[in-house]
Amino acid sequence: MDSYDIMKTAVLALNAKKAFDLKVIKVDDITVLTDYFVIVTGSSTTQVKALANEVEYKLSEAGVEPNHIEGKTSGWILLDYGSVVIHVFYKNDREFYSLDKMWQDGTQIDIDTIIDK
Repeated sequence: MDSYDIMKTAVLALNAKKAFDLKVIKVDDITVLTDYFVIVTGSSTTQVKALANEVEYKLSEAGVEPNHIEGKTSGWILLDYGSVVIHVFYKNDREFYSLDKMWQDGTQIDIDTIIDK
């Protein structure tokens, strides 16, 4: 799977689990770290874990395993798939770390074009 397909699978999984404030930022032009950041909010720590687990499950079904996972017991779970990094936040943690603002120079991807396909 290429980075777009990984990102798309993650977005569809997060949307299916009713994630809040789902954003995708294409950052390959401004950093060598990754191609896409997927940033999403869960309404509770339980939902944050469920969202991360669903992404991990759907990508594993597609034969893609994470390089690394951080924060399984916190309000910010990071799933690192190399070319795609998924940040699943509890609301307060997302506001505090403000990754949306930090990476605002990246290209915002309209997720409606992904979800509606």
